[in-house]
Amino acid sequence: MSGWPELEKYIDRAPTSKEMMAWIELIVSQGIRRAGYPADGWTEEWAAEQFRDTGLEDVRLEPLDTPIWRPRSAAFEIWPTGRPDEVIRFEGLALPYTTPTEGTEGRLARMEDGEVRGSIAVQEIGFTRLPQTEVQARATGSYDPEGVFPDLVQTVPFDLPHVLDFDIAIKDGATAYVGLLTGLPWETSDFYWPYDAERRSVPGIWLSGKDGQRVRELMASGECEGRIVSDATITEETTHNVVGTLPGASDHWVIVGSHHDGPWASAVEDASGVALVLAQAKFWASMPQELRPHNMLFVLTSGHMAGAAGTQAFIAAHPELFPRVVLEMHLEHAARQAEVVDGEVVPTDDPEVRWWFTTQAPQLEQLVAESLAAEDLRRSWILSPTAFAPNPATDGAYFYYTGVPLVQLITTPMYIFDPRDTPDKVDEQSLVPLTKGAARIIAGTAGCEPDTLRVPIQTAADEPE
Repeated sequence: MSGWPELEKYIDRAPTSKEMMAWIELIVSQGIRRAGYPADGWTEEWAAEQFRDTGLEDVRLEPLDTPIWRPRSAAFEIWPTGRPDEVIRFEGLALPYTTPTEGTEGRLARMEDGEVRGSIAVQEIGFTRLPQTEVQARATGSYDPEGVFPDLVQTVPFDLPHVLDFDIAIKDGATAYVGLLTGLPWETSDFYWPYDAERRSVPGIWLSGKDGQRVRELMASGECEGRIVSDATITEETTHNVVGTLPGASDHWVIVGSHHDGPWASAVEDASGVALVLAQAKFWASMPQELRPHNMLFVLTSGHMAGAAGTQAFIAAHPELFPRVVLEMHLEHAARQAEVVDGEVVPTDDPEVRWWFTTQAPQLEQLVAESLAAEDLRRSWILSPTAFAPNPATDGAYFYYTGVPLVQLITTPMYIFDPRDTPDKVDEQSLVPLTKGAARIIAGTAGCEPDTLRVPIQTAADEPE
């Protein structure tokens, strides 16, 4: 691995796991960190200060217009048709960026029955159990020294067959949407999904599993009507990407990024990503310029939970940069696998399955594989950027369309969109190995030109029929 032996003596200058956990806990302590919230504004300023104290150059807050969603309350009422005096009321969470309403009322219709036009669409939702054998079919490599992947089934925080069914309901003429979280393994209505910041034209609400079961029972007993009330604001406001640079030994660039916002106070999503980027900044700043293989740009983006607004704004603001980029690396979600015990989400001692979206250049794939093995980053899949979708399932997804080589890490633990994403869910024991593994990959790009690791991007037109 070119360049690493000379750099390894500096690794003790990188932050310890204890230091990184202190950063994570400090960020989490600020409160809910959605874009535009005070906690996220604090995080922007704090991260910029950390960049400056580390010795990064040209540290700046780059402004961007961001769609901000502030929910206040949401409720759903249901009653048997013709008997409004038997109304039952449930509190829930409005689907982000759905239309607020003082009261949208109508007949209830199950989505599985197929006809929702003019009605409030009601649907049960669960989290998908994903056998790792299915991921293996899409992977280009793995590091699984325990040999657990053939039998491991991961609970992901999506109902994959129905992930955007609320849009189908809207298209089919529904006047509102009610998602019943009856298939989640713990009791919650705090499911922060979707986060694409698309302003849907009807109101929507998530109800917890127990409340959803009650709604299901009432609907099974006869025709019902309902009403959604949703109080929220949607505004356009200025937030900031946090950017800093270090000069290197070439005229080319390596970008290291993550996002600083989250759906809740969110430790894994993505206070842990902030810590991983800061760790890279501190490690690379600790050595002479000539040992950095390329110039380095560190970016913590805003508005990931608002349609990746920060990533899109950064790309739009810096078109001149990408022809000179050797590698774009994103580091998100140092997570522990969890299980549900007596209704509580309990972290285990195992890491959550790691996805490393990697440009399919053999030299880069080999570099990533060797780096994962060197730092024993078990339960890791190496995946093409388009393994699951037209772009990587990361905050850095839109970098794919710039054509730059990518290595983007993410995990998707089941609690990621819930307030139960607390510091105990962070995989503390992997923070230093992840830092070293990422540094090994960057070091391995020494001598690379911007075109060395590039391959043509795949578009929808390239897909086989």
